[in-house]
Amino acid sequence: MSDRTLYMDTAHFRHKLLQARRELTELQGVRNDAAATVKLDQTSVGRLSRMDAMQQQAMARSLGERATRSLQQIDAALRRCDENRYGMCLKCDEPIDPRRLELNPAVTRCMDCAQ
Repeated sequence: MSDRTLYMDTAHFRHKLLQARRELTELQGVRNDAAATVKLDQTSVGRLSRMDAMQQQAMARSLGERATRSLQQIDAALRRCDENRYGMCLKCDEPIDPRRLELNPAVTRCMDCAQ
């Protein structure tokens, strides 16, 4: 794979990164509502319903944290695009296989360095 091939694919991967960023941002509002404080009034909600709501709240918070990390990784990848460093392994500075980038356009390491 040549550097020129990698450069030619940058626009494609930038588009994928921006699309993923939009999707994560749109879901943020839904996650925030699901992670809201659970009402503990026993007169309006039964014990099992509250436990289920608290479990769903915990899962929504976990998903929110994961989404925040994903957004940070996407933003870092977009900065690398702007700096013409996208697609280069951050550890060994060798090109990352485009097939790997296709699976996760925010990936920062080649297969050898990721292991």
